[in-house]
Amino acid sequence: MRWMGDRESSNIEDRRGISGGGIAAGGGILGLVVLVISLLTGHDPGSLPSPGGSDSGNAPGVRHTASAKEEEEKKFVAVVLADTEDVWQALFRQQLGKNYPVPTLTLFSGNSQSGCGFASAATGPFYCPNDRHVYIDLQFFDELQNRFHAAGDFAQAYVVAHEVGHHVQKLMGILDQVHAKERQVSKTEANQLSVRTELQADFLAGVWAHHAQKMKNILEPGDLDEALRAASAVGDDRLQKQGRGYVVPDSFTHGTSEQRARWFRLGFDTGDLSKMTELFNRSYDSL
Repeated sequence: MRWMGDRESSNIEDRRGISGGGIAAGGGILGLVVLVISLLTGHDPGSLPSPGGSDSGNAPGVRHTASAKEEEEKKFVAVVLADTEDVWQALFRQQLGKNYPVPTLTLFSGNSQSGCGFASAATGPFYCPNDRHVYIDLQFFDELQNRFHAAGDFAQAYVVAHEVGHHVQKLMGILDQVHAKERQVSKTEANQLSVRTELQADFLAGVWAHHAQKMKNILEPGDLDEALRAASAVGDDRLQKQGRGYVVPDSFTHGTSEQRARWFRLGFDTGDLSKMTELFNRSYDSL
């Protein structure tokens, strides 16, 4: 991905090294199970059980000195966030006739407090609609490469763009409608609504990539494959198989590997916002 030297967003809040307290960030199988449940979701991470084990190792109020690698990762996410700002500001103005209030991207390490409760590294990146922040522990990018075998800078850009996709859903009133309906239906039906919402955020990430390429020529050979591998890597079927050895389709909340990659690709190929409504108009089995 071509990004070095591009504009960096100023809408970055850096809390790295400052512990939010009150939640333990562990690892192993339990950490993976939590990650399976909440990875890349706009839902409240504070409602999830935290994995047992030691805490993050950061004393409250104490900030560590970031390494050169961490600083480069911060620059990278700031550039990607800036690219999402430029694309969505243009699309909102041209296609929706509206302004695009930008989100804030909050960097944390270990755990932190969010408008949706405690944020833990074990839950993965997420968007909180209550404060309109995207929360990311940059160590997740190591997980993406080492545990999920989805390396590459555009794989990381996909993660940011997916969470910003949830922000777009919030601004368009979709998240509020979905969350209200989830409280009125069965658990299985609520999970199906969640899958539709997550696949739509994947589609919106693809729409961003389509227009960012047209506006800024950001893609290098192999970048699209990186994003598709990342989308596939975090499918419910693959994560459940990895975490507990079998899959339970009724418990899916994000969609299968095939669905996630396919809806991202549809957004990338078309760049057409009008197609995002298909996810809520189709039968669930046809997604």
